[in-house]
Amino acid sequence: MDVVASSSSRCPAPVVRQVTCKTVLNKCSISDYSLNCYVGCAHGCGYCYARYMQRFHPHEEPWGCFVDVKTNAVEVLERQVRRLPPGAVFMSSACDGWQPLERTWRLTRECCRVLLEHGFRVDALTKSALILRDLDIFAKGNGRVGVTVTTPDERLAALWEPCASTVAERFEVLARAHDAGIETSIMFGPLLPFLSDNEASLDALFEQAARLEVDVIWVDALNPRPKVWESVRATLQRDFPDLEERYRRVLFAPVVRKAYVKALGEWARRAAKKHGVLDRLAGCP
Repeated sequence: MDVVASSSSRCPAPVVRQVTCKTVLNKCSISDYSLNCYVGCAHGCGYCYARYMQRFHPHEEPWGCFVDVKTNAVEVLERQVRRLPPGAVFMSSACDGWQPLERTWRLTRECCRVLLEHGFRVDALTKSALILRDLDIFAKGNGRVGVTVTTPDERLAALWEPCASTVAERFEVLARAHDAGIETSIMFGPLLPFLSDNEASLDALFEQAARLEVDVIWVDALNPRPKVWESVRATLQRDFPDLEERYRRVLFAPVVRKAYVKALGEWARRAAKKHGVLDRLAGCP
């Protein structure tokens, strides 16, 4: 069944399909489990790593222009939690669980509720202020609310993440989650080479993390994962044509990349130390 979802004026409505799934809670390399109530994401981020999912779920529409809704996700999860041992669940690994459609479908909210009620830990990571709706659920269980920020510059964020919440709104998520007594995290990444990876940007990001008393911090460099370069290159050609060749070298020239990643890690650790949060830095290039 194909329908068109409503959208804001700045974001095209994705093609939405209702599908069913056999499992929704799956083993994961970055946590005990991951859970995705949707295939596809309408945030339209130019660097999105989840594009690889089109290998397993082919669509005529480009990534960012479709979303498959797993309409039976909650019912399937309720069966799975009765037979799987509790563990940490990453929400979500191949989509943003709080993308615009979630406002209507509420699948991520209900899955978080089921997980927390059955003794699982939920580690949420999103670019959407919609997660504020669900702080009541996280406050009752073993969960952590996290946001992704690639740049402190709202103008840059709007170019690379056109349909995500603003940077200010994401920081507000952390502030309100902290005030509610919920553990918080932030992912600074993927940092954008020559745009948001300089020392001034990193200093501004870590200053915010310290101010918000974030519990866990990660820093990630842009990676040439499958189908990512094509999208990044299109964004560069549209908005930053002079950077295309420099990005190509950072991503694909081994010597250049090694030096770049090393320097980025050093800058990040320096900024973390300056702002007194080095002990909270859980991942860094």
